[in-house]
Amino acid sequence: MNYSKKPFYNGYFTLVEPDEMNLRTLPYLLLVCTLVLMTSCSQPPVFKEGEIVHKIGDQPEWAAKDWDDGEWQKGKPITDDGRVFWFRVPIDILKAPETLHPYGVQLEVYGEFEVFWDGVLIGKNGNPGQEAQLGPEGKLWGTYSIPEHLTAEGEHLLAIRGSLYYFPDHAGLWSLDIDYYDDLLTDRLIEASYMHIYAGAFLIISFYFLFLFLNNKSEYPTLIFSICCFLVFSLVLTVFSEFYFPIHYSLHVIRLQIISSFLLGITFLIPFYFSMQFPYARRRLLLILYAGVLIFIFFIKHHAFDFRSVGMVLSMWCFSFGIVAYGAYKKVRGAWIVLVTLLLPMVVYLFSGFVISLYSGLGFILLGMLYLLSLNMKAQRLAYENSLVQSTRLRLELLKKNIQPHFLMNTLTSLIDWVEESPKKGVLFIEALAKEFDLFNQIEDQTLIPITQEIELCRTHLQIMEYRKEMHYLWEEEGIDPKQMVPPAIVHTLLENGITHSLPLEDNSIKFKLVYESNSEYKCYTFLTFAAGVRPGTGHKEEGTGLKYIKARLTESYHTQWDFTSEPTAEGWKNMIKIYC
Repeated sequence: MNYSKKPFYNGYFTLVEPDEMNLRTLPYLLLVCTLVLMTSCSQPPVFKEGEIVHKIGDQPEWAAKDWDDGEWQKGKPITDDGRVFWFRVPIDILKAPETLHPYGVQLEVYGEFEVFWDGVLIGKNGNPGQEAQLGPEGKLWGTYSIPEHLTAEGEHLLAIRGSLYYFPDHAGLWSLDIDYYDDLLTDRLIEASYMHIYAGAFLIISFYFLFLFLNNKSEYPTLIFSICCFLVFSLVLTVFSEFYFPIHYSLHVIRLQIISSFLLGITFLIPFYFSMQFPYARRRLLLILYAGVLIFIFFIKHHAFDFRSVGMVLSMWCFSFGIVAYGAYKKVRGAWIVLVTLLLPMVVYLFSGFVISLYSGLGFILLGMLYLLSLNMKAQRLAYENSLVQSTRLRLELLKKNIQPHFLMNTLTSLIDWVEESPKKGVLFIEALAKEFDLFNQIEDQTLIPITQEIELCRTHLQIMEYRKEMHYLWEEEGIDPKQMVPPAIVHTLLENGITHSLPLEDNSIKFKLVYESNSEYKCYTFLTFAAGVRPGTGHKEEGTGLKYIKARLTESYHTQWDFTSEPTAEGWKNMIKIYC
């Protein structure tokens, strides 16, 4: 005889093969719910359960307490035609119930059944033996009150008369619990309320991070975390679906298949998330092998739901632990804290068992994932703030560069010469200079300006430089969309670099061409300089003030969704700016 204990969560997974195994408030809410699950403790048992025996057949006398069942078989019955079978279980009541506070029995039986206590019918679930004629009735779980005069301290007998028309190979008494009847009813409601709060926390977090991803679609870890939270929410709701509608045993296998499918998604996505946060060699190959292991476990035993659940969860834990441990070895930020969150579920498992450790462990692991996301978001925020500071500083430097004494002296010297030689052209020179400063004054405080305004600034600058350098500058453009917006003065900076560093062609000219093209993935601006070569001792330095300004402006407006290249060509120089959609 073995003692039966009252678990926090009983019978929601095991059904078909039981012998296969015997942003601030959200993290705190999730942690509280996880700790509630982890710290839920069992009450002392009030009964001792004997060995279950069974027999196929149907005699009313088999419900009697004193019936001799010495020749009955142990284990579970095998039926193939929906015949009636009986279970008999000796029960030793260790303590008599309090007055007006009767005991009850809570059962999970695969089939339709009637419940007898010491020969007295105390409950009926469906129509055993008549399923083919009357159709499916009843539900898988049932709680029944035991008459107070039949629960004195000592030996008693629980008999179950049942039949299994659907899935006849899986008959069994999967769980049995005896306690005060009111407690059996309220405890399950309390469990359900805790789990609904737990699931609700995951649902809120899931939507929150989904919206974050929709605002920045390059952050795939955010999307994976959101999906993981939603799958945990769906898992809990499916497990506790019996509280929403009664489930007949013929539908229970479908429910278990859905639960296993949610677990399959969770157990793959969590290690996949960690592999993105802690990169390692041959990541794709190992993820494919891991996915193959999960699929193998999922299909190896079609009805072994406990084996399937434990196998997938254990595989997830081992693979995730290896990835995070590698990240800790490489001293990746946050790896040690996540490693602790992975170890906590194993500690919980040693003291509570698989089911509580599963839900509390998922909570701890997702808290670790949330911690990594918070680190990434903090790093991105700091990088963005630094880019704003750098953009402001470089914008001021660029403006200062255009009004510095060297520029003004050269410009004024050229202006004096033009006024003396050709007053009319001198006036045009003054107008062009005034227009450029006016344009700079209009755009220097803006984040984005129309591309047409940027082109106007470039053309005005070329007019000034023609007077200063007494050189012919040509400007061409191709495919320009006037509706597009760009950071101010980035093309102007490329143009200025081209003027400063390029040697003129044989006809004393330099040509510049701006080409725009776009598709569903990106928008691209290509700025070409056609010249005889690069002036000796100059060259396009990637870390010059002008290119730093361009990169800071692109980061300010597009974060990481851009790419910039600058390289020489046979005809001069090529600059390319890609802005990803």
